[in-house]
Amino acid sequence: EDEPLVFEADEALLAEARTIGQDALRVISKLQRSGHEAYLVGGCVRDLLIGRAPKDFDVATSAHPRQVKRLFRNGRIIGRRFRLVHVRFGREIIETATFRREPAPSAAPDGDLLIVEDNEYGTAAEDARRRDFTVNGLFLDPFGGEILDFVGGLDDLDDRVLRTIGDPQRRMPEDPVRILRAIKFSTRLDFRIDDETWSAM
Repeated sequence: EDEPLVFEADEALLAEARTIGQDALRVISKLQRSGHEAYLVGGCVRDLLIGRAPKDFDVATSAHPRQVKRLFRNGRIIGRRFRLVHVRFGREIIETATFRREPAPSAAPDGDLLIVEDNEYGTAAEDARRRDFTVNGLFLDPFGGEILDFVGGLDDLDDRVLRTIGDPQRRMPEDPVRILRAIKFSTRLDFRIDDETWSAM
């Protein structure tokens, strides 16, 4: 279950990432050279794969926020519920987040699923599974030339389907903003919303 499907990234896609995502690649290169896993992740990978220019580039890594901060003097730890590092290059900010895993079940007496604490670190596989939609759960290693797919995101990308990762009846109450994100992505990318995901919304 923790083993991803690994696909070779198209050379044109890698060239595009190297051209417009140079600062993110600097961050990934330094993290990897320091012995950490590090990938491009989320919307930037999705957009590259469907031929859109990403608005920004996010990095996911096995390095903890303080380890990232130590590597980058231009880095600043931000966030409380979700601590990550903003690495600044001039006007550009590369959001660099440590792999997360699902937080422990809420102790709220009413069984509320809303996530209020999200700083439990994990593996790349665990991080992929706690993201919102399968098409946003893809990892790209721009130096190894590989796409890692733990959640069936590439199939959904090919089918232009927006689907939650895991049970949508659970994933929507965890973070209701996902409802707005689903509408935004389906409208902007012209993706169909999966029936179960739509029902949960």
